[in-house]
Amino acid sequence: MQRKIHSTYYLFIYLCLFFIAFGFIVDTPREIYLGFKEILFEPNILITDYIELAGIGAAFINMSLVVLSSVFLLICVGIKPNGSTVASLFTMAGFALFGKNIVNIWPIIFGIWLYSKYQKEKFMNYVLIALFGTTLSPTVNQLAFVADLPFDGTIIIALLISTFIGFILPPIAAYCLKLHQGYNLYNIGFAAGLLGTLLMSLLRAFGINFETRLLWSTGNNSLFSIILFSIFLVMIIVGYIGNGKSFKDLFKLFKQPGRLVSDYYLVFGRGITLINMGILGIYATVFVLLIGAELNGPTIGGILTIVGFGAFGKHLRNVFPIMIGATLSSLLNIWQINSPGMVLGILFSSTLAPIAGHFGWAYGALSGFLHICLVMNLGYLHGGLNLYNNGFAGGIACIILIPIITAFRKELE
Repeated sequence: MQRKIHSTYYLFIYLCLFFIAFGFIVDTPREIYLGFKEILFEPNILITDYIELAGIGAAFINMSLVVLSSVFLLICVGIKPNGSTVASLFTMAGFALFGKNIVNIWPIIFGIWLYSKYQKEKFMNYVLIALFGTTLSPTVNQLAFVADLPFDGTIIIALLISTFIGFILPPIAAYCLKLHQGYNLYNIGFAAGLLGTLLMSLLRAFGINFETRLLWSTGNNSLFSIILFSIFLVMIIVGYIGNGKSFKDLFKLFKQPGRLVSDYYLVFGRGITLINMGILGIYATVFVLLIGAELNGPTIGGILTIVGFGAFGKHLRNVFPIMIGATLSSLLNIWQINSPGMVLGILFSSTLAPIAGHFGWAYGALSGFLHICLVMNLGYLHGGLNLYNNGFAGGIACIILIPIITAFRKELE
């Protein structure tokens, strides 16, 4: 049966076609080919900026292919667009600039598909977990091309282990949601952090470890500023037109706490959701530029993730206090505010936006402050295998903070 493609999915397809054309404009086919080989076969643990590793053209074409395949997967299983699908596609786009590629995402997805068959349920019920679960896709490259395993067939072993990780991820993710009670928007990142920590602990116990990695491109702020601001302005304009040429319900959306599950797309419609996403994109891009940081693969990935979750929990009112607290932490701690870890930590600290939305600005700022301290010390545990390191930190922050906040609020009342 032929499936009708929803207009929202067409927006993603058009955006991907634009970036494919952009890739061939900025780089030659040979440069793209050589860069693409680097993306496929080089280590891609945190932080591996594909723009630095492979060039602008190869990075954005990889991003486009990852998103197109994700859209195709969603269409095949029959999911209509909603806030979670929009968030997943923007997250896939962002992390396809630093860590995910068109090959290494599939063993995780296949493992989750096997789990759906094991449970005798439709894959439709798990496809979003599969897309977000590709946070662990660097496992494929690390085990296949980097790890010095004591036996032959490393690629096959890498595929089997990655598939098994995908297989056991859904039940862990479901339990993690109960632990943080929906206050950590990057729930899969929390579950993947636990799994990645377990895997690295096993590997280190047998003498297998991975070198830390930092590839961070510079010097492209002007080019990427034009592209990002243009995209976000178009989103606002399209949303404005689609919302009856008005900003109606925007402030009503701003009053939402954002706690999982908060689907702005279904509740408020595509128009006002696009406006919210565009506003968040402009805000996050301006923030990166104001602190003197670089627009590159990882930071654009952070911006796109914030934009995506503008359909699924985030808005300016609950993101701003978190990032203010995270910024204050970065100004007081030992790391430079525009250093790679700090910039990404501040951007992705918005995973805790529901805390600000539900408990208020003061608690939001406090959680952002503490999030930065946590995230800078957790990457070692999973060896960079979990791309959503901030989701891991956000989950731990919630487990510590939510019971304390709840207890003190009761005392004050």
